[in-house]
Amino acid sequence: MFDIKNTPAKPLVWQVGALCRAIADALAARFNPVTVRGELSGVSRAASGHCYFTLKDATGQLRCAMFKRAAAGLAFVPRDGELVEVTGKLSVYEPRGDLQLIVESMSRAGQGSLFEQFLLLKAKLEAEGLFEASRKRPLPLMPRAIGLVTSLGAAALHDVVTALQRRLPHIPVLLAPASVQGAQAPAELTQSLLNLYLLTQSEQGLEADFPYKKARGVATPPPVDVILLVRGGGAMEDLWAFNDEQLARVIASSPVPVICGVGHETDFTIADFVADLRAPTPTAAAELVAQPRDAWLGALDGVQRRLQDALNRHLDRQSQRLDTAVARLGRPSARLAGQRLRLSGCAQTLQSATRHALQVHRQQLQRLSEHPPLALQRGLQVHHQRLERATLRLSLLDPQLVLQRGYAWLSDNAGCAITRTAQTHAGQSIAATLMDGTVDLTVTPQKSLKLPTI
Repeated sequence: MFDIKNTPAKPLVWQVGALCRAIADALAARFNPVTVRGELSGVSRAASGHCYFTLKDATGQLRCAMFKRAAAGLAFVPRDGELVEVTGKLSVYEPRGDLQLIVESMSRAGQGSLFEQFLLLKAKLEAEGLFEASRKRPLPLMPRAIGLVTSLGAAALHDVVTALQRRLPHIPVLLAPASVQGAQAPAELTQSLLNLYLLTQSEQGLEADFPYKKARGVATPPPVDVILLVRGGGAMEDLWAFNDEQLARVIASSPVPVICGVGHETDFTIADFVADLRAPTPTAAAELVAQPRDAWLGALDGVQRRLQDALNRHLDRQSQRLDTAVARLGRPSARLAGQRLRLSGCAQTLQSATRHALQVHRQQLQRLSEHPPLALQRGLQVHHQRLERATLRLSLLDPQLVLQRGYAWLSDNAGCAITRTAQTHAGQSIAATLMDGTVDLTVTPQKSLKLPTI
């Protein structure tokens, strides 16, 4: 016979879901409702309106969910790093077996320690001018090489490489690996950036920096014209390496533009503010620096078509000019005949113009001879009167009129006129010119003359 008393009891076998519900009931009976103070981390809002985040402090962390009804009543927008007090009920999320707090209300309790450090460093660097827009540099239109700083195991590396391979497969990408999370991450990121800065020199400088590659037949890398600093999303503590002061100063000293694509669109780090350009995601950072190759090829095709059209038009015009020149050169007799025709026409035109001009002048002369102008007649009359007056005055001065009155003109043998007695002497031969001739006289001694008294 079988002794029931000595048979060992079988252990209770739980179904997974039943055990989760039992644990949830135990938590509800022991703790709920519960109020917790902690720092927000990894805050996200789903499309449904539910809000998910993690509460953490120095010793632990707790996953939380705040459903749409409760989230709609918030008086502020929860952000990573804020210190809050939440009230809710502990439960177990059965599909994953995770402990979570269903939050019913939330209020601010101050700034978290990490967020406070972030604000202090941000204010310090901003006061130094590291965030000024004037120091931001434009991105190169077509970089010769792209520098990339990220982790070898990060999903961001795959996203960036895929985007660059799709858009600019001909542009080399130089990877400087570094940790993007953890205590060693800031130093590794800083060193990787400094290593890439050495590759931003001229091609001659690069050849000097890589003599071993030349010796091994490895091509010298082209100069880096832009640097991508990327990492995927995460909580504030996951992205904390990009809030390092030394890293920020190294980014600010970069000789080429730096694009920072860290986290998601809502994540901001000090590196984002210092970089020349912030991208919302790593993929967006790659797209900002890489214009699609198809766009460049399309633009080149357009330029090629315009050049080809312009060349064809130029060749057509030159061909027409050449045809015209050949036609003229091949028929000189036709050109000569044309010139003769032109010359004959010019001669006829000249003859006709000359005959017409002569006919016009003849007509004018004929009109002048038949009908002299009144002014010409008056001028001739005035000159005629002046001539008559001059003739009269001249006739009055005729010495013949004086001789007709009985006077004589005496002259010596030399023909000089004798007007005084002192010019004569006894025995001198003189000539007396009278009205009708000349009489020769001889001077006799002078006798005193008595003049009649009147």
